[in-house]
Amino acid sequence: MAPYTPTVLPRSTSPRPLVSALRATPRSQVLIIGGGINGVGTFRDLALQGVDVALVERGDYCEGASGASSHMIHGGIRYLENGEFRLVHESVVERNRLLRIAPHYVKPLRTTIPVFTTFSGLLNAPLRFLTHRSGKPRARGALLIKLGLALYDAFSREGGSVPRHRFVGRRRALAELPRLRPDVKYAATYFDASVHNPERLTLDVLRDGLEANPAARAVNYVSAVGMHDGAVRLRDKLTGEEFDFAADVVVNATGAWTDRTNSALGAETDYMGGTKGSHIVLDAPELLAATGGREIFFEHADGRIVLIYPIGDRVLVGTTDIDAGQDLTPVCTEEEVSYFFELIQHVFPGITVRPDQIVYTFSGVRPLPRHDDTAPGFVSRDYRIERSARSDSDPVRLSLVGGKWTTFRALSEHLADSVLRELGIPRRQSTAELPIGGGAGFPEGLAARREWIASHLPGLADARAEVLLERYGTRAEEVASFLAEGPDRLLDSTQELSVRELAYMAQREQVGHVVDVLLRRTSLAFRGLVTRKMVWEVAEALAPHLGWDSERVHVEVQDAEHTLADLHGAVVSALNPAGAAPGEEGAVTSEGAVNV
Repeated sequence: MAPYTPTVLPRSTSPRPLVSALRATPRSQVLIIGGGINGVGTFRDLALQGVDVALVERGDYCEGASGASSHMIHGGIRYLENGEFRLVHESVVERNRLLRIAPHYVKPLRTTIPVFTTFSGLLNAPLRFLTHRSGKPRARGALLIKLGLALYDAFSREGGSVPRHRFVGRRRALAELPRLRPDVKYAATYFDASVHNPERLTLDVLRDGLEANPAARAVNYVSAVGMHDGAVRLRDKLTGEEFDFAADVVVNATGAWTDRTNSALGAETDYMGGTKGSHIVLDAPELLAATGGREIFFEHADGRIVLIYPIGDRVLVGTTDIDAGQDLTPVCTEEEVSYFFELIQHVFPGITVRPDQIVYTFSGVRPLPRHDDTAPGFVSRDYRIERSARSDSDPVRLSLVGGKWTTFRALSEHLADSVLRELGIPRRQSTAELPIGGGAGFPEGLAARREWIASHLPGLADARAEVLLERYGTRAEEVASFLAEGPDRLLDSTQELSVRELAYMAQREQVGHVVDVLLRRTSLAFRGLVTRKMVWEVAEALAPHLGWDSERVHVEVQDAEHTLADLHGAVVSALNPAGAAPGEEGAVTSEGAVNV
């Protein structure tokens, strides 16, 4: 697949209010560069401490590795083999915590490991533990998995009520999951958690920070391009304007881009050595039924850990673990797709999946530390903070190396504490049990959801109310009030979006492009539900709120189509001719899906 060449979008003619606010007061105590979950989590924590903090993100929030995750909140059972006991303990504690403080997005996930041998791996595992080299692959047998799950259970007891693991033999395993390979010997089942909408959870964390402290500021599509007289040079990517911004502490939370960001700031570093992880999403009812509503987590013949699990009515399959090198904007390749199909056959040999069942693919670079000859699967998922002392002219710089989704709250707390020490400010509030955004008061269980909707979203059709509750958590009440303040209608192309809700996203959620809505403000692209008509409708609904003229609308549509098709690995047919809007001569107005 050829790499995607982004459309050159015309620059906006007027500055954005949020950027104007940065220019008007071009200084803060802390400047965070990077709007993934770790940067946003640190922003929230510092804002809650009363710190004057600003955040800039070169693209959209949660656009990089944070948005290309396996959608799991997990303790990392396989990290036990790496000897990363501290990380596993922290991860399971944070998993349990996120189930409590972010129940609108983080849900329990039953996970089953099919086991095909009894003793395999007992000799190879200690070697891998000691050397962190994969060596010749050896499947992990029942005894090794049983030992690992017993340790995992011990770590999981703190701060949660997650059930202990359960081991069953072949007959019970096939009774529960009849489409498994018939030579399965055992099935081990335990619980972790999943996050079905990591992008919206990131936005919720950001919103918490903005509401906690009026001095806190955050803006997307602003990149750090240099240093000038001790200040960071910022560039608004939507208008092209540049300005200097000073801070006492600069936090580099740009993930896989950390070294490149430091280089732009005049400091060469060699901290990072990320690995590429790709996934596919399938509309495959037979495979969906075969999972029995649980994640299937297992080791492939090449020693890689892989997963198959349902998200709604789709099935996510992943992941690869390949050295990324210098390619920080990867795509899922045909070779990786073939690999995923092979691993599905490995565990469900009687099920056939086809390329035309792929509705979405995505790929990202894990922000892992430089690892030299350590095998990619054994590179530490832990994190550390690198400090660069203040010079006569430059601020203190703290660079985050590593980190993963599950531990973002704890990581953010540690990073915020490092900043507070630099500033000489004491911590005044913990985030450990503080509900995140729309997770506060979130109803659990079908009856509770219906009661909440009846009380807080009166007048909305049940299906529409369910969409809002799923998308915003209990903040859906605020969204519904906004919708009621003006005339509204659902889009013709989907029952999940209205013109008024798009106005809300444009005004309150920093939408910069059409793809921000399709990829990150909603899960429409992830589920393969985007149509060309939808792309046009979204662009035209956003236009009056973002100051787009007809030319900009056309270019936004073209950019969205190319992004969904090329960047995410789709085969797209019958593209709208350039410059042709729906209803114009030569335009395609069918409901043909953009298969991404």
